[in-house]
Amino acid sequence: MPTATPTMMPDIANQTKAQTEGTLDWVGMSNIEMPVVVGAANEPERPVSARVEAFVNLTDPKAKGIHMSRLYLLLEDLSNNNALNYSTLKTLLNDFISSHDGLANQAFVQFAFDYHLRRKSLISKKQGWKAYPVVITGRYNQGNLDLQLAVEVPYSSTCPCSAALARQLIQDAFAEQFGTDEEVDAELVHRWLGTTQGIVATPHSQRSIAEVKVKLSEQTTEFPVVELIDAIEDALQTPVQAAVKREDEQEFARLNGQNLMFCEDAARKLQHALNQESQYADFWIRVNHYESLHAHDAVSITTKGITGGFSA
Repeated sequence: MPTATPTMMPDIANQTKAQTEGTLDWVGMSNIEMPVVVGAANEPERPVSARVEAFVNLTDPKAKGIHMSRLYLLLEDLSNNNALNYSTLKTLLNDFISSHDGLANQAFVQFAFDYHLRRKSLISKKQGWKAYPVVITGRYNQGNLDLQLAVEVPYSSTCPCSAALARQLIQDAFAEQFGTDEEVDAELVHRWLGTTQGIVATPHSQRSIAEVKVKLSEQTTEFPVVELIDAIEDALQTPVQAAVKREDEQEFARLNGQNLMFCEDAARKLQHALNQESQYADFWIRVNHYESLHAHDAVSITTKGITGGFSA
């Protein structure tokens, strides 16, 4: 029986021309699901489940399209054989371009994932997992690599106005209870302050999110994921907790009472903290206070403010 001659499969991207000519800024894929090993500074490499976007520009106005499978296979090779760090990300972007010789001279890739950290509680030091959304973005353009790291960090914000109003009500309650007494018994006041009648009002607070994006310098070798998260939590002082005992909850209440903040305060704290960090060439900050008093949110946005840098 004669052997069948293999049929040549059509290659539309190479064998046909564009119906309408024109260059395109970006062409590629989004929402690629892929496991990736991340190399974060001062942390062991760890696997994450990432959603990836991969693009190149299309510079040939006559070309039918790019070769998307080449981008995917390069990502697949990274997933199987390397950790994601500065060096491998730069190589990946170079390979995106070289695999499209004559078609592209720019490349873009973005990895979005949750980075899990074991965090200790405030007093008891019990440990629990916290997941921080992280986005790593790289863009390669004519030999220049633009590398960005973005994180989201939850924290608690207690309203200064609400705290002042609550204190006034407590003062009024104290005056009503003891204002006519010529002498006040300290033990009696101590017991009274431990009752609902003693603390008649409490300020409102809400879970809040700090979205922070930084541009990394060329000296970066591994991504400072944990360093950035720590800097944000240290600046705000009221990080959301994982495992807690009563002593941790009490300390959390104390920290909220001693770190009252509007969204403007939170943004300025982060702005000041990141201005001290030389490894970040630029930064963008958005704080979101998910109000418990209002149905809407309070938001503040700021940047480092450099010429040609991030825009609010």
